[in-house]
Amino acid sequence: MTIIIIAITALVSIIAFNRPDLMDKLQFNASKVVHKNEYYRLFSHGFVHANWEHLIVNMIVLFSFGRAIEMYFEYGFGRMANAYFLILYFGGMLVSNAYALYKHRNNYYYNAVGASGAVSAVLFAAIFFEPWNKIYFFGVLPIPGIVFAGLYLAYSYYMGRKQNDNVAHDAHFLGAVFGFVFPILLNSSLFQRFMDKLFMVI
Repeated sequence: MTIIIIAITALVSIIAFNRPDLMDKLQFNASKVVHKNEYYRLFSHGFVHANWEHLIVNMIVLFSFGRAIEMYFEYGFGRMANAYFLILYFGGMLVSNAYALYKHRNNYYYNAVGASGAVSAVLFAAIFFEPWNKIYFFGVLPIPGIVFAGLYLAYSYYMGRKQNDNVAHDAHFLGAVFGFVFPILLNSSLFQRFMDKLFMVI
């Protein structure tokens, strides 16, 4: 599923780089969702990106952690693994923009693109399953996953409050929280597994 999502996202994003009309049609616009009932935008925005860097970073993170989540789900949920992975990914995409949908429902000029919320959900689900696995920040600096998670949430919350750049930090935050909680919703006993892993209980 990870490879399929990456392939489709890359194809649509690359086409949209040279098609402003397609970008406009697919991007998240809360006003159009609420007032024009264009509900497809709640998901279509995850298939277009602002530029090559935005696309490449998201797809590298998705590739790195999506495959791991697929293996965890296959081991834990068998035949439902693919369905649960899709719910995780697209659920993260939907939840990540819930706040923006409310906040910008009357702002026709607010637009957002990218799969960052969904990718954050996958990343944090991976941290949930293996909290001490190293995450290589900028591909170089190794940080324990649970430490990275805390720093990521704190940074996203802080920058979301400041709102002084063009990044949807609230989407990153909400997508991450959804990804962490989702496995518990599937099987509440997994929380005890997480705690055992966190405190290294054998």
